[in-house]
Amino acid sequence: MTKRLSLREFQEDLVRRFAEAQSGNRRALLGVRAGRENWLINLTDSGEILPAPPLASVPLTHEWFRGLANVRGTLFSVVDFSAFHNGPLTVPGGPARLLLVGARHGTNCALLISNALGLRNPDDFHTDPDGSADERPWVAERLLDARDQHWLRLDVPTLLAHRGFLQAGLE
Repeated sequence: MTKRLSLREFQEDLVRRFAEAQSGNRRALLGVRAGRENWLINLTDSGEILPAPPLASVPLTHEWFRGLANVRGTLFSVVDFSAFHNGPLTVPGGPARLLLVGARHGTNCALLISNALGLRNPDDFHTDPDGSADERPWVAERLLDARDQHWLRLDVPTLLAHRGFLQAGLE
């Protein structure tokens, strides 16, 4: 019971901080984990975070395209963000979440992430001096936090427009 209460408190705090950030500091970042990677997303590019609803599978698609989710009557395509980067498949349920990222950009797309890590201040990060250029064009920059943990900053519009991301069907 304590664990459930803890998770609920975390989610309530995240929602409160998210609302405060959207009304105030537009520079805030949302931290998420997808498989083995930590990602930072500008709040202006992120959307709602919710527990993964049941997913309707779509045949003849890549393994990373997990299917369709009905979110309050609107269908969203769901991409397992870890599997898209050749990481482990994300198991829906538990701490896994759907991050609705495409609505602001005219696309009903959701990223299935391992868990939401909360809001982050951009001032708490610095460029990774040892970070080589990433071959993924949607990685805007490679960063380190105060504990020298690696983070990748996601460029959502570039991801949503990338041909490899749009081609979910098997050839």
